Amino acid sequence: MPHRLTAATIDDEAALRALLGEPSPLVCAKLADRLVAETRPFIERAPFVLLATSDRAGRCDVSPRGDPPGFVRILDDRTLLLPERPGNRLADSLRNIVANPHVGLLFVVPGVGDTFRVNGRATLTTDRDLLAPSAVEGKPPALGILVDVEEAYTQCSKAFLRSQLWDPTRFVDRAALPSSGAILRALQGEGFDADGYDAARAERYARRDGFY
Repeated sequence: MPHRLTAATIDDEAALRALLGEPSPLVCAKLADRLVAETRPFIERAPFVLLATSDRAGRCDVSPRGDPPGFVRILDDRTLLLPERPGNRLADSLRNIVANPHVGLLFVVPGVGDTFRVNGRATLTTDRDLLAPSAVEGKPPALGILVDVEEAYTQCSKAFLRSQLWDPTRFVDRAALPSSGAILRALQGEGFDADGYDAARAERYARRDGFY
């Protein structure tokens, strides 16, 4: 169907393939239904993962997750455990998983252009024995996400090379962007104390309040 801004759209896979062509056999061959010795390090060394979920209607969400490297534990070659740390309680990802178990994970290792993708089915768990090894600073998570692997494969470095993401000379000073308080003030109105909000949040982060 035409978009509100253009009628030049692609609406089926045949049209998409006519534009892009087919993937090579070598690319297709990298798709696996389990982890292997050569792909496990991408999870074991990753301190950061992006978790993609969607609700029953297909509305999507992508959420960052970060912890010490290897925080996503490999239970076996077909099962991962992602600990759930304290957050803002919106629980977008968790509510989506309850409605629709299909998830995608993108593992990122600092300084490495290749990433690792896992697609699978998620289950929320409160099993204390499973969660206990995920404790950080003496605090085990109350909740975890089990992911049964359906697809696992590496993603090439082109996106990181194009974006120059790991080039320190391209890093942006946080002060160049609006603060969280400033964004809230734009949404809530001029009466919102943006500076007070930012200062209080910085103090909480310095104390590591709510990290674990």
